[in-house]
Amino acid sequence: MLKELLIRLYRRARLIGLDPLKLVDFLRGLPLYLADLRKFRQQREGNDFNFGKIYLYPSLDDRFSESGNAKGHYFHQDLLIARRIHLNNPKIHGDIGSRIDGFVAHVASFRPIEVFDVRPQSGHIENINFVRCDLTKSISEDLVEYCDSLSCLHALEHFGLGEYGDIVMYDGHLLGWNNLFRILRKRGKFYFSVPIGPQRIEFNSHRVFSVDYFLEIFDGKYRIDFFSFVDDKGDLHENVKIESDKSRDNFGCNYGCGIFEMTKL
Repeated sequence: MLKELLIRLYRRARLIGLDPLKLVDFLRGLPLYLADLRKFRQQREGNDFNFGKIYLYPSLDDRFSESGNAKGHYFHQDLLIARRIHLNNPKIHGDIGSRIDGFVAHVASFRPIEVFDVRPQSGHIENINFVRCDLTKSISEDLVEYCDSLSCLHALEHFGLGEYGDIVMYDGHLLGWNNLFRILRKRGKFYFSVPIGPQRIEFNSHRVFSVDYFLEIFDGKYRIDFFSFVDDKGDLHENVKIESDKSRDNFGCNYGCGIFEMTKL
């Protein structure tokens, strides 16, 4: 209970621009930074290789971190689904609302991708065809059965909450869900992820869904081919069997990420 409370407090602090962990690293790193600066200035004296004036730009927390963050929802889902799309090699792959600087960039490195998002996107990027589109509204007939492969990663939970300037709509995720179904061709592949845990809305950031909630929605429309999830620690569990007792407990997640690869029936 104490750990969960501390996690909630930490998340709330970050919402208002405060990061307690960065503050701790700053206090740890400051004496080391000052010692290194003193040593560096001493080494500069009498050195002919002169860069001119030294400007201070303290980076105090990098010495305490690893070479990169190989954890978390986005890191694992982006790599996993990009790998699966490369393996399945569809004719047309469309994406709804996933991150341009993450998953979309991964896919665009080896094939074209059609991207639909309620937010604007400036500039031209090779292999990315961007279309601004609100999936909580009626889609044009041109988009019905548009592609044989479709992804929507960590996006549907935001529909209708107003976070990205979209219209506030309590059932916005259901309207978006129905449009996703219409866009994908029969027997097409659907790659889908959302936060999983005890079902709730954390307004206006996202919804968190129970696994059983989506299993009911999938029934009769999709066949689940692979299920993976990222747990609360940020670790990936790949190709996991969806068993009733574990799905009811959301695989032990409070705020995890469920990753589904499915075929439209």
